Amino acid sequence: MGQQQYGIDADRLMQYATEIKAVAATGVQVAVVIGGGNIFRGVQAEHFGLDRVQGDYMGMLATVINSMALQSALEKMEVPTRLLSGLTIQRVCEPYIRRRAVRHLEKGRVVIFGAGIGSPYFTTDSAASLRAIEIEADVVLKGTRVNGIYTADPEKDPSATRYTEITFDEVISKKLNVMDMTAFTLCKENNLPIIVFDMNTEGNLERLMAGESLGTLVTMATSEGKQPSATAAPSLLDPKHSGLQPLAGNQPEQA
Repeated sequence: MGQQQYGIDADRLMQYATEIKAVAATGVQVAVVIGGGNIFRGVQAEHFGLDRVQGDYMGMLATVINSMALQSALEKMEVPTRLLSGLTIQRVCEPYIRRRAVRHLEKGRVVIFGAGIGSPYFTTDSAASLRAIEIEADVVLKGTRVNGIYTADPEKDPSATRYTEITFDEVISKKLNVMDMTAFTLCKENNLPIIVFDMNTEGNLERLMAGESLGTLVTMATSEGKQPSATAAPSLLDPKHSGLQPLAGNQPEQA
């Protein structure tokens, strides 16, 4: 989490907490899913000679550690939060129950979902998509290290250009890397928009929520029903809406 290769970057953690606090203060219902790749990725298990399933559970526990860190940072700022886990860890978090999660959101609490969906072979992106559908969120905000979806890898191809809007079908046909296909398909089949944006740039989350054109909007159809253009992506959120905010790296974190 942050600039460090491993462990938790305190400055980045406080930045995330500050921005989430500002958004929650507007009345928007916020739920957060965090990856655990800064501690352990489940896909690393086989390289260490570990069982893949065991490695995935280790990855889930890593997301709980990050979730606890974010919860602590938010509560220091007097933001009411609840941490719900896909694994039963009674002493540190509540078990995930859909109705309980929705009730927490209705009461104005920031809800943090840890431990993925509680099953191996599913990524953090899949957890974000599934939880968003279950709580009837209006949009998934995928916070990454890049400011949207590009025609090619911008770090390798300087001529790559960013999409402001693109459809689910176009992402699939162009084989663009947005999130793992299970997570992406869940959003597509449930008509749940995704906004991919750079979460590490300070103030981006607040600007996005204010309606500024940031990142890339993925929907069933673009605002003009044709090839995405350079026009600003429409704002999907207002104080009555809820959004699921996955704070993850550029690659899916294995849950």
